[in-house]
Amino acid sequence: MDGGHMHGMGGMAPTPPSTNDSSMMMHHHKMMMMMHMTFFWGKDADILFNNWPGGKSGMYALALVFVFVMAVFVELLSHTRFIKPGSNHVVAGLIKTLLHVLRIGLAYLVMLALMSFNGGVFLVAVLGHALGFFLSTMAFDKPPHDEGFDLPPISC
Repeated sequence: MDGGHMHGMGGMAPTPPSTNDSSMMMHHHKMMMMMHMTFFWGKDADILFNNWPGGKSGMYALALVFVFVMAVFVELLSHTRFIKPGSNHVVAGLIKTLLHVLRIGLAYLVMLALMSFNGGVFLVAVLGHALGFFLSTMAFDKPPHDEGFDLPPISC
């Protein structure tokens, strides 16, 4: 702190040690609450859940695969036709609603994972969206229908 104003977390001076145990616990708690606000590289990140992946390389790789798969599914749900033309309108509406809920839920989870500011998470999310888009538009290229895709495009 400088004159009562914070100029970033990097400029904060640690509080001097105290003999009071509750003061030490409060200081330790405040230090644990800090999080990265810029991109960083490494396996020591909390992705989606507290202490996950926990600094372990294998769990970090699993977290990256999880984010990648979620990003692929977001794109597949956005650009693939699941409902056949001429289906019952009520059933088609319910399926579209469930697909929309699933897509938005996955998109929010990918966004929350990106908020870890980990460079690896960012890369796998972008690559997952790219692969999902490629698979849904090129590999599963179907003749276009008059109505387009089942779900409208995601807008930010």
